[in-house]
Order: sequence, then C-alpha cells, then structure tokens
Amino acid sequence: MKDEETGNRLGGYLRARRELISPAQVGLPPGGNRRVPGLRREEVALLAGISPDYYLRLERGRDKNPSPQVLESLARVLQLDDVERTYLHGLAAARPRAPRRKRPEHVPARAHELLAHLQIPAFIEGRAFDVLASNPMAVALSPRLRPGQNRLRSLLLDPEEQAFHQDWAKATGDFVAALRTTIGDDTDNPRFVELVGELALSSQRFRTLWARHDVRSLDGGTTTVHHPVVGELHLHRDKLPLDDVILVVYYPDKDSDSDEKLRLLAALSHTESAGPAHGRQMDGPQPKAP
Repeated sequence: MKDEETGNRLGGYLRARRELISPAQVGLPPGGNRRVPGLRREEVALLAGISPDYYLRLERGRDKNPSPQVLESLARVLQLDDVERTYLHGLAAARPRAPRRKRPEHVPARAHELLAHLQIPAFIEGRAFDVLASNPMAVALSPRLRPGQNRLRSLLLDPEEQAFHQDWAKATGDFVAALRTTIGDDTDNPRFVELVGELALSSQRFRTLWARHDVRSLDGGTTTVHHPVVGELHLHRDKLPLDDVILVVYYPDKDSDSDEKLRLLAALSHTESAGPAHGRQMDGPQPKAP
C-alpha cells in the first residue's frame, strides 16, 4: 500500500496490473531468468509504443499527466476491461483537491417504508458496505445483514459468513474490487480509511486482494448461498440507488426450489419473531457515518 500512502496511485495501479500479465498473454517468450512476476517495465513500454524511461517515470510517480492515447495503449497491453480502463483514466485525471466535508449517509424515510412492504430479503447499504437498514427477511437470510454490520468485514472475518457463501473466494474478490472502485479518488474519506486500515491489519486475504488493484462494479448478478436452516439458495441480486445510499434486494426465480425455501424461511422467521420486533430490525443502531 506504499504507493497509495505517497499519493502515487497511478504508478501503483500500473505496477500491479503488469505483474498480473504473463509474457505468453502478450505473445512474448517466457524466458528462463525472469526476476519479476508478469511483464517487465521495458516490455510494457515496448508493447505500448512508449520509451522505457517514460514508462518508468509513470510508475514512479514522476509524470502524472499521460495523454489519453498513452493510457489507451497501456490499457491494451495490460488487457484492461471497460471498468478497469475507466478507472485508469480516472487515476490520471485526478488532481489535488481540498478535503471533502464529512457527510453522514442518510436513509430516506420512504426507504424504511419500502423495506417494510417487501417480502424478499432487502436492505440499505452505504458506500463502504455498511448495513444501514434491513427488513426481517434480510436478517432471516443472514444475521450479518442487521443494521450496524459491515458486509465486507463479515465476509472476511466471520466464519459463519464465509461458510454462507458457496464461492467465498470469488465473493471476496468481487467485494474488494468493488470497494476500490467505489473509493475512486475519495481516498481521504474517514470511513474508507478506517475500513481499509482495519481489514489490512486483520485479514491476509484482504491484503492479497487489495495489492492486486482489481476494480469491478458490483451491481447485479446471481449468487448461491448455504443457509443453515433451509439449505442451498440460488438468488438474484439487484442494487438500486436511493439518494446517497443503495437498496439491495435478493430474490429467487419464481416457483423454483429456492422460491419454496425462501417462503419457508419467511414462515419460520414470522413464527420466531412475531410481534413488534419486525419493525425494530430496521430501526436499529447505524454504523458510524462516512
């Protein structure tokens, strides 16, 4: 994380990405005496059509203003997808700025009403994956979806959450890459600084993934989870923006096996928590605001 601490985020990203590209991926012989993982600096420069000295200046943070054409050439060599290419251009365009005012994340009143009416697992999360509000079905799906929890922290540090996900390795990779994308140039946000610092100290998995500099959007998709009561569930996930926060919903295919299991879970949840406790699930203490 040295490059980020010194402000050389562009150089750190270029270095991390070239170390993930093998010579064979770009048509170069592997060679018998390679001391670095992935591509050498001079190989990236050659393939991108720029001088080795100029590329070295980019990685070391001595030149932070490459042209769009140079960035596109580097993106091609490093085999970046659309999200990664956009992120690369954003790093080069970033300029020093005054610290942003700390603004608390606010859950709109209508969002609480919406959660109360939804019969599927639904919750509100902040930019750092803090759970700000949730409905009873979300908590029935996973107790780690109660207000005050952090989804990424739970995923990395809670053994029950690790067992909950069928593909924990993919889930952690997706979440960490999505966090880096969300942070963008908001690197002095106190909530992001706190969370990244905590996880860097407590999770080797986080340190490994963070060093890769992966960026990814985590909007929709499907997932398979193992619920301790009803068993395996195949669920779709959608994320919908509500002002400054995100509504996340999980739902199965209609009339599928997972649909039947989710209905069973709803019935069990209603039996166990009948009464006013339903409303309190959504009005619990919220995490510290970013």
